[in-house]
Amino acid sequence: MKAQDVMEEFKLLVRSRFPVIYLLTHEEDRAEKLVSSAATELNKKIITWAVTSGDASAPPQKKAVDALDAAMASSESAIFFYKDFHHYIETDVVARKLRDLARDFAKSQKTLVLVSPTLKIPVETEKDITILDLPLPGREEIRAVLDDALAFAAKSPKLSVALSENDKDAVINAALGLTISEARRIFSKCLLTDQVFDSRDIGMILFEKKQIIRKSGSLEYFESNETLSGVGGLSNLKKWMASRKGVFTQKAIDYGLPSPKGLLLLGVQGCGKSLAAKSVANLWGQPLLRLDMGRIFSSYIGSSEENIRRAIATAESLAPVILWIDEIEKGFSGIKSSGATDAGVTARIFGTFLTWMQEKKHPVFVVATANSISDLPPELLRKGRFDEIFFIDLPSEAERREIFRIHIAKRGRKPDSYDIADMTALADGFSGAEIEMAVVEAMHTAFGETRDFNSADVMSALRGSVPLSRTMAEEIGYLREWAKERTRPAT
Repeated sequence: MKAQDVMEEFKLLVRSRFPVIYLLTHEEDRAEKLVSSAATELNKKIITWAVTSGDASAPPQKKAVDALDAAMASSESAIFFYKDFHHYIETDVVARKLRDLARDFAKSQKTLVLVSPTLKIPVETEKDITILDLPLPGREEIRAVLDDALAFAAKSPKLSVALSENDKDAVINAALGLTISEARRIFSKCLLTDQVFDSRDIGMILFEKKQIIRKSGSLEYFESNETLSGVGGLSNLKKWMASRKGVFTQKAIDYGLPSPKGLLLLGVQGCGKSLAAKSVANLWGQPLLRLDMGRIFSSYIGSSEENIRRAIATAESLAPVILWIDEIEKGFSGIKSSGATDAGVTARIFGTFLTWMQEKKHPVFVVATANSISDLPPELLRKGRFDEIFFIDLPSEAERREIFRIHIAKRGRKPDSYDIADMTALADGFSGAEIEMAVVEAMHTAFGETRDFNSADVMSALRGSVPLSRTMAEEIGYLREWAKERTRPAT
């Protein structure tokens, strides 16, 4: 939802006499500007409150109760704009008073707006409060901030700008996902660092954005240097990725191609699923965000749902982007028992994610990996969620040979100096990760003896290791059987 759409929705809620609107945003000034504009159009007064108002010696909870009492006692047709009310809303007295206010406001021309960066709603007030998300600024809003920064530079004899129109577009793309205030600060930093704002500052913007995204907790801006050449085998998957390399370009849009939804990589542990996910971003030249499902869940009522909405909104604001979800089955395990174990939180988060996957309009390409099919909800596998489901099996003989060559070359040695054929034969049933560990183990052995490692060291490491294909033979056998008719082989 765009900011203008939020404005129209907000005005509709006020006119419809929704008593309490919870405006969810970090941008308090931007929210106040939106509410103030709406109040002017609706011919309503805006009354602002914060705990710092009034008697400094009064207890914060009493101030919150008094603020609600004052709103109820007011005879004005007004919008009451209360800041950071989430600190007090979960106390019993405030929650009760809020319910009284909601009943009173539903029959009046008054509206209470609670603005907060986090969602906290007591169970008893859930039906009285309407949640409204203020999205991060879009291209037009970021462009306005950039124009302000450039106008400021034009007035200063010490500052200069060397940005072409293409450079400006690149700066705006780099700043997407930031708040207005964050964009304003970063553009100022770009100007003042060396008194010149040019294309070199795009790297600074991206660096600052990584730090900001890291604060979100659930999203991580992931640096990926992996390429398809570093992935052994998986020829079908590589071909599929390469054929969609330019899918986010304007040329593809003009051609009429829809944005791809995502890719589910299912398979045996250690066989290159995560490596392939990282290489997609590099191949397509798009930023890679990693969504940590474990960080989505919170002990506060409503906060988990807020976290997934915020993560999705951030990813969309950065689009086009690759969103990587590692071991997705762990994040959504326990959905069937969610109603009894966590009051339905997991089920609601899963529902939000599924709906977004099905209906998303922004070019956010989801790459999800999974090791266990039994833990995957069947709804996730339905057509329309992902463009394709690939099964990544244990490497074949040719793939093991390629994996050995990759890992030996990666460590500065010549693969032709090693007995690749014998090592490949001995590594039958080993995953790519286990082959890499055998090479590393061989290097440790040789390093301890102050010599270079050789084929015998690698084969010794292989003989001393029991691959996962033996310790989990039954599970892997079931996974292979399931995948035969339901997935596309990556090799």
